[in-house]
Amino acid sequence: MQKIIETAWQNRDLLKETATQKTINEVIELLDKGKIRVAEPLENGNWKVNEWIKKAVILYFPIRKMETIEIGPLEFHDKMALKKNYAELGVRVVPHAIARYGSYLAKGVIMMPSYVNIGAYVDGGTMVDTWATVGSCAQIGKNVHLSGGVGVGGVLEPVQAAPVIIEDNCFIGSRCIVVEGVRVGREAVLGANVVLTMSTKIIDVTGEKPIETKGFVPERSVVIPGSYTKKFTAGDFQVPCALIIGKRKASTDLKTSLNDALRENDVAV
Repeated sequence: MQKIIETAWQNRDLLKETATQKTINEVIELLDKGKIRVAEPLENGNWKVNEWIKKAVILYFPIRKMETIEIGPLEFHDKMALKKNYAELGVRVVPHAIARYGSYLAKGVIMMPSYVNIGAYVDGGTMVDTWATVGSCAQIGKNVHLSGGVGVGGVLEPVQAAPVIIEDNCFIGSRCIVVEGVRVGREAVLGANVVLTMSTKIIDVTGEKPIETKGFVPERSVVIPGSYTKKFTAGDFQVPCALIIGKRKASTDLKTSLNDALRENDVAV
């Protein structure tokens, strides 16, 4: 399958061929069932991005035709089918939550009125809260809470090198935005309104000197929005950043440590 996808990626004329279309459809079905994924965790704690699967998702769009989908009084006009059989999957879906076919929702996922795009992987026990969005090919771990209005970016428009990854047991506060392939480590807590792009400075201020990183939030970090002064031609202005102000304790129960982290650091969620 990978060879066929890679060849079609280089030569789009092959999308007209039945064999190519069949392969693309097979990849999307495997994504829908969670048998393959765009990115997968490795034993050493890093992640492997399966670039060819992401390409298959992108190639799926041009081989689909627009059609009208009617659900009761509601009408949609799109190329993509919607996910079905939630009872069989063990997934709770509250109206008007929508997940596209080709996304994977594990048993125990709860979707409040929210949206999960094609290629995304949402693992068991995760809550996708009201008006939260999980972008194309994003990877969401087990027992994650995506609070109201959270925006997890996708990789398709524009095409990004790697998907956003939210690892197990994270708490993502209200109106947070995580995009451009940023990875949030296990058990991390993002306070309300934290914005993370690949160019956002993530500054650990828990020690005597600040430590700056980009693109990755370390495990069990407690993060809040911050700003720093940057010089421009027109003068000095404040630029957003993210501040690591503490750690969740590894030795305590996850729910207890989450509550403690929020109280001790006065984090708004």
